[in-house]
Amino acid sequence: MNLCYLYFIESYLIVNFLTMKKLKTTLLIYLMTFGLSVQAQTYNEYEVSFDNRIHHEMDIKIKFSNLENKVLEVRMSRTSPGRYALHEFAKNVYAVEATDSKGNILDITRPNPHQWNVSGHDGTVNFKYTLYANRAGGTYSGVDETHAHLNIPATFAFARNLGHRPVKVKYNIPDGSNWKVATQMKTMDDGTFYAPDTYYFMDSPTEIADFHLRERMLDGQNIRLALHTPATDAEVDAYFEEVMGIVEQQMKVFGELPDFDFGEYTFLSCYVPNASGDGMEHRNSTYVVSSKPLNRPLGKTSMGTMSHEFFHCWNVERIRPKSLEPFDFEEANMSGELWFAEGFTSYYTNLIRARSGSISKEQYVNSVGGAVSYVMNAPGRTFHTPIEMSYQAPFVDAARSVDPVNRNNTFISYYTYGSVLGLALDMTLRTMDRGLNLDDYMKMVWQTLGKQEIPYTVRDLEAVLNEYAGNNFGSEFFGKYIFKSEMPDYTSLFKKMGVNFDLADPTAPSLGNGVRINNGIGSMTQNATIGGPLYKAGIEREDKIIAMAGTKLTEVKRVDEILKSFKPGDQIEVEIERWGNKMTKTVTLGASKARRSSWDVNADNKAAQRREAWLAKK
Repeated sequence: MNLCYLYFIESYLIVNFLTMKKLKTTLLIYLMTFGLSVQAQTYNEYEVSFDNRIHHEMDIKIKFSNLENKVLEVRMSRTSPGRYALHEFAKNVYAVEATDSKGNILDITRPNPHQWNVSGHDGTVNFKYTLYANRAGGTYSGVDETHAHLNIPATFAFARNLGHRPVKVKYNIPDGSNWKVATQMKTMDDGTFYAPDTYYFMDSPTEIADFHLRERMLDGQNIRLALHTPATDAEVDAYFEEVMGIVEQQMKVFGELPDFDFGEYTFLSCYVPNASGDGMEHRNSTYVVSSKPLNRPLGKTSMGTMSHEFFHCWNVERIRPKSLEPFDFEEANMSGELWFAEGFTSYYTNLIRARSGSISKEQYVNSVGGAVSYVMNAPGRTFHTPIEMSYQAPFVDAARSVDPVNRNNTFISYYTYGSVLGLALDMTLRTMDRGLNLDDYMKMVWQTLGKQEIPYTVRDLEAVLNEYAGNNFGSEFFGKYIFKSEMPDYTSLFKKMGVNFDLADPTAPSLGNGVRINNGIGSMTQNATIGGPLYKAGIEREDKIIAMAGTKLTEVKRVDEILKSFKPGDQIEVEIERWGNKMTKTVTLGASKARRSSWDVNADNKAAQRREAWLAKK
């Protein structure tokens, strides 16, 4: 391989660095195999210090070298892999300075809030800044005297047009801290950490702390748990065994683990009081975060999140929507496939726990009905299909706004919506009694698309389902439930699977909304639900509810104390105050539509067999 060919490859990667992750990893291995040292490449070099960590600050230096004679555009990301909304990470950057190779101060201009343009350099720019970081979670960063919790886009600036270059990071560990570094990046001989390009770097969260470490080889690859929390060795051992039980059952769904870059997958688990509960998937790692009190036993902390995020190493990281390729670090990322990427993953989250023994089979069965009930009764289905719900992610995925929205009437979480559709598809396939199930469909999607890392569209998923189940089964399912908002017959499907699905309390009267009493004044917990009793009566969230059915709310703690003497169809008078004006509204009570699932102890043999095949350890 001559230098001209290397130059061609580098030029090709400049254009395609965001989408050619697999090629780049292959190229790196190829270069190493032929003895071409990666040290000869030009790196973007980062160095991080934590001297003022007690005040949640870190100092960051970046060296950009071998630059063309033009303005260097340095930016903070506005988004983060696994998130779809904007987060504006530049807001916590200050004390910015740039010098050339001789230490001369360089001019910096600000074309927008996220960018610093550096001019007048001599081919080298040493860019440094201070970052304030006080929200340790899956999206943001946090540093204090106990750890440095780094989501990379929230932490590190990058340079436009240099994304193809490999990255080196040096972490200056505070003296006496016993901190160690856990990340999916590769450890170099000099103690720095390596990423093949900016995309991989941005996708590589890092926990630096005195953490517990457990690891085990599985399917020829190393699965690691870096756990930052106070816990005994016995607690950590038990926790790791439970995690590995989940990992093994997920591997059974797809038949194999993905080929992890550098042969490792790392759970970065941070459970401390000042953390922000979250879970975020990445290509070869995940951040799972909990605000667990220091004195609470480790137990099963965030185990559901651990299950959810590991399933993503297939479904979304490699079985990847075409709409998310390439991932944009400068604008919001919108995808119509999140009902599958997030929703089907949510379906498997607790199903896998039931199969592994992390929860009981009966616990799982008794829990699934609530989500189905929510989606069945949500008015949002009249406005959006699952695809259109997915399009809402930039507005709801940890996005922030100050103006009121009408989400409880117009939106259903694509996590929940997709999970109950995954459940319906699995039950439908199983009750056909042809040996079909969702596991094998997911395995076919993996073999057809994910393993080759071919980004998919909704039509691709439909085509694979047609191939798997035959007779245009996929077109019918997608036509009714994905491209439209119809609901499967869950009661019948559950029954055939040995599960009851009934109204939780059919005789209970309902206002259609929750009402909270505070200091004798009632207020709705969300906007009036379209079609509900309060909505029809013309009562809204901003109204102060003074009395119901002649009883002042100062006399009760909960409105249920008043409603228990009524039945569905009864009319009651509700006294409200709206902007200083008192008025009385007539409300016709509805019947509770909430449903629940339960283990059918009287299931026939066929249904019981289906249920066992569904939930049994593989």
